[in-house]
This record gives sequence, structure tokens and C-alpha cells, in this order.
Amino acid sequence: MEWMAFYLFAAVFVLLLAGYPVAFTLAGTALLFTLIGEATGTFDPAFLEALPNRLYGIMTNQILIAVPLFVFMGVMLERSRIAENLLETMARLFGPLRGGIGISVTLVGMLLAASTGIVGATVVTMGLLSLPTMLKRGYDPQISTGVICASGTLGQIIPPSIVLVLLGDVISSAYQQAQLDMGIFSPETVSVGDLFVGAVIPGLLLVGLYMLYIVLVAMLRPQTMPAIPRDTDADRAHGTAKAVLVSLLPPLLLIVVVLGSIIAGLATPTEAAAIGAVGAMSLAAARRQLTRDNLTAVVRSTASVTSMVFMILIGASLFSLVFRGFGGDELVQELLGDLPGGAYSAVFAVMLVMFLLGFVLDFIEITFVVVPIVGPVLLAMGIDPVWLGIMIAINLQTSFLTPPFGFALFYLRGVAPPAIRTLHIYRGVLPFIIIQLLAMAMIAYWPQLATWLPTRMI
Repeated sequence: MEWMAFYLFAAVFVLLLAGYPVAFTLAGTALLFTLIGEATGTFDPAFLEALPNRLYGIMTNQILIAVPLFVFMGVMLERSRIAENLLETMARLFGPLRGGIGISVTLVGMLLAASTGIVGATVVTMGLLSLPTMLKRGYDPQISTGVICASGTLGQIIPPSIVLVLLGDVISSAYQQAQLDMGIFSPETVSVGDLFVGAVIPGLLLVGLYMLYIVLVAMLRPQTMPAIPRDTDADRAHGTAKAVLVSLLPPLLLIVVVLGSIIAGLATPTEAAAIGAVGAMSLAAARRQLTRDNLTAVVRSTASVTSMVFMILIGASLFSLVFRGFGGDELVQELLGDLPGGAYSAVFAVMLVMFLLGFVLDFIEITFVVVPIVGPVLLAMGIDPVWLGIMIAINLQTSFLTPPFGFALFYLRGVAPPAIRTLHIYRGVLPFIIIQLLAMAMIAYWPQLATWLPTRMI
């Protein structure tokens, strides 16, 4: 019976690779295996009686309301030309330095990550706006594409991130399940806010490592990232301070309000997401971008993304229920428990599997399919839930960059000019993949990087 769970997982994986819709693949395959299991006597259909309760739990989960609100906030900021103004202003400010445009792209990527939390939108926006400028200024194509892809994926780890919202909900359920399996009937909880707070230091660490790499390359190979001569910007130098203030202050204030309200305990992530959505509309209105056409496009995009997320969540709920009915959780527990080295070997094995799955599966699929299976097992071994959530988020971010299937590479390839070859993009992201792995190693060695700030906030 336990191997039926393995066959179920393998069948879903194969069908996803074949390109079938994720939500219907998860639900349809699970239902097919219930028929096979019932016919062979390996599955008790009584497990399906829990499905209505699970679906009702999804419908009434207030945390998940943050998903459409944060998506609305991100899409609205994307269409209000925030990124364009930020990039132009930062390029003026840092352009006269070697590697200055690279630093500008990284900082703007960080701000967009904290504003939108949507990787695809950030990479495409940065590719359209900054890549032509970097190439025109003599930047090496590999450096340019690597910086854009890496900074664009910061939306995976820097809050408010859609990844952290979904991951926080799944980790919370897995943590409670782990405690119940251990006989703790008054379980502690971990919230999305805990993950938001825990991701602040790792996110800033990644930004710092990116910028350090850019500075080192600019010093060692200055021809790859030349400075913009000051005289070429003389006509635009006047008023740069004012331009920085006008372009930077509004989105920065919105970020501080959204994250600050969560960190200070003044608002839940859902309430902060509502503040962010209203704030994004206010910024768009101030820039005269809150037109009927823009609002219609934003609402439709939000509805499309939200529907996709919740359909996958419903399909994943049915899949995990059937997987447990076949004894899959016991199989995973047995496989991870038999690894030499205890909990850390189990974490390493899970991280490796997620990293490889990230080549071909989206973060939503991995979050809803893999984490509910392995999460309770790892957390029952004494792993800190916040630390585990941050490690998973950075791991998924790394898989976004890794050739040949990294999603960020496809996003940039789709908007890059013909002069940029795919090999340029692949070579450009390799140093940043190493930086990502270094950051993961640092957080693994010093868990306090992820757990210290949530502890202090509590």
C-alpha cells in the first residue's frame, strides 16, 4: 500500500512534465488512484469524507485573503511606472561609479520585491527597462543578465512575498500536524508574520552579497561594468536629490507601512495586504495612472492569478489526502528517518529534492504538494519551523535561477534583445547561484539569521 503512494507521486510528476494543468492533474490523478486503490483493496474511501472539511477550511482561511490583496498591490504598482522611475533615478545617482547601474538594478529589484512580491513581473520589468541601458553603456551581457535575473528573484524571499504567504500557511498546518503526531494536543503555532519577520535578515543578506559581488567584479574587471562619465549626465544632474526623493519616498513609505505594521504587531498580514492594496491605488492615482483601463487590467490579472493559486490549493488538498490514505506519510517518515545523520541529513535530502524539482515545477506546486508531505516529518524531528520556511524559500529562489529550466531565465529570455544569447544568461546567473548556495549555507550554520528577529519581536 505504501508504494501506491510513491506511484501516485510519480504519476503526478510525469503528467506535470507533460504540460497538463496543475490543479486538474493533482485532483484527477488522486481520484484515479482512489478508484485503483478501492478496486485493489489498498485504499479506504472513508478518507475522502475529510475533503469537504478541508475545502471549507480553505474557503474560511483569513490568511489566504492576503494572496489576492498582495497580488493586486503588486500588479497595480507594476502598471503605475514605479519601477521605471526608480531605475532612472538610481542610474543617475550611482551611474558615475563603476558597476553603478548594476548596484542600481539590485536596489530597485529589492524595492520591487518588497513592493510587488511577484518574480515574473519583476524580471520582465527589469529586463525591459534596464537591460537596453546596461548594454548601451558598455556592460558585459553576462553580468547584465545575471544581475537582472538575480535581483528579480528577490521577490521570493523579501516580504511581503506571495511565496511566504502560501508557505507560511502550509508550514503552520504542518507544524500543528507534527505536534499532534508527537502527542502534543495543545500545539504551538507559527504564522505568516513570523516568516515575514524571519525573512528580513536573510533577504538583506542576499542583497548585500549581490552588491559585494558587483563591487568586486567592477574592481577586478572594470571593462565589464564601466562608469558613466559625469559630463554625459550634466544636463540631468541638477535636481537629482529631488528626483530621488520623489521616486523613492512613496514606494519606500508604502513598504515601511505594510511591513512595519506586521512587524510591530499592529496588523495581521491580511490587514497589511489591504493597506498595501489601498496604498498602491493611491500611488497610482498620484501618478495619474489610476485609469479605468488600468484598473480593469489589474483586477483581471489579480483574479486570474488568484484563481490559479486557489485551484492548485484545492487540487493539492485532495492529492495530499489521498497520499496519506495510501500511507505515504509513513513512507516518507521511514525514508527520512533511516538516513544517517539524523534531522540535518533529512533536511539536506529534502532541500536537494526541492532544488531539483524547482527546475520543472513552479513554487506553488512545490509548496502545496511537497511541503505538506515532508513538513510534518521534519518538524517532528525538532526543526524550527521559521528556519525551515526560510530555507525552503531561498531554495526555491535558487531553483528559479538554475539553468536550463530556471523560470527567471525564461522570463528574461522572452524580453531580451536578439543580441543576447541564451548562453549569456546561463553564464551570467552562475555566480549568483553560488551566492545563493553560500547564503543557504550561512543560514544553515547560523540559524539565528532567520530565527533571531522573530524571537525578538515576540
